[in-house]
Amino acid sequence: MNLDYIQVRPEHADALVALEAVAFPTADRGELLSVEGVLKQCEMFPEGGFVVVDRDAGDRVVAFAMGCFVDFDFSAPQHHIDEVVGTLGSDHHQEFGEWYYGTDIAVAEDYQRLGIGRQLYELRKDLIKRLNRAGMVAGGVIPGFANHKHEMTAAQYVERVAAGDLFDPTLTMQIANGFEALGALENYWTDQAVDSWASLIVWRNPEFDAEQLAAERAGAVEGMSRG
Repeated sequence: MNLDYIQVRPEHADALVALEAVAFPTADRGELLSVEGVLKQCEMFPEGGFVVVDRDAGDRVVAFAMGCFVDFDFSAPQHHIDEVVGTLGSDHHQEFGEWYYGTDIAVAEDYQRLGIGRQLYELRKDLIKRLNRAGMVAGGVIPGFANHKHEMTAAQYVERVAAGDLFDPTLTMQIANGFEALGALENYWTDQAVDSWASLIVWRNPEFDAEQLAAERAGAVEGMSRG
């Protein structure tokens, strides 16, 4: 096994679409990643997409993560993913958006529990620090809720997972990687197994310089007006 972490490219599209479809079998196929979505990521913000290939397995694509920059309103956090990032996953990318919004992440089943997911989150954090953004926000899937939805609400489930009382295959890992669970998102995407609920997670960049980002934004606006 020889894993290589590289930037997303158009030729990865078919493999990424197939990988996500397998990773989320109960989700509405129409709301999962599409070839057009991968191409849009490559057009709008290729730096925000990470692909893992196994060089010892014929450059097989075994994992990936993608996202884009947005301004997220934490005072009104409830949303469907398309409302924030667009139907293709990065339509609403803002060059100077304050937050990196994680749109997609998947690891092939036979490559799980090897630390690949953790490394993908670290690469996202490195990008956020390098480009001076406030942090990462995302709607996280909560597959374990399917086994508890008849005995508690999604908000209660997220709270108990965050407290360490329950284990969730995704949310528990995200919390272990420094994320905070802020609550549950209703109708985040269509997934009947969990009644379309998700968790709202956030990681805050301890190195974020808000004044610097504001100055960069102002400079970009001034440059556009002069042009």
